[in-house]
Amino acid sequence: MGLVTHEDLKHIIEEGNHAVLITQAERVGRELSRQLTTSQIRSIFGSVRQIELDWQAPQRHPITERVRRAQREFFLLQPRLAYQARRERGRGVEELRDILTPALQLVGTDHQRFRNFVDFFEAILAYHKAAGGREQ
Repeated sequence: MGLVTHEDLKHIIEEGNHAVLITQAERVGRELSRQLTTSQIRSIFGSVRQIELDWQAPQRHPITERVRRAQREFFLLQPRLAYQARRERGRGVEELRDILTPALQLVGTDHQRFRNFVDFFEAILAYHKAAGGREQ
């Protein structure tokens, strides 16, 4: 079994359960701090932040081309994670991929679920750093 169960991911992504988010992010961040460098996790998170800038919830307006592009980039995170996990040495990126891929699948095109995903990933990054995540 992976670091986070599918049931916990559903609570985090679909329901926005912050208690589960914090508990799981702390556990994952602490575990990944031994296997993953800060630059590895930040490069992936940087892509998510860029998508977040483009994927703003449409307020009474039809979905714009910018939002469609952001959603397409979001869906492409899954193969990019697979590629990076294969390219990088060590198990850390593979572990992160194994957590984020099912979370990505739960998001779909729902903006609130995307926000929950970003919050979860940001919390993992924070706990990774707090646990002394490796610099190189």
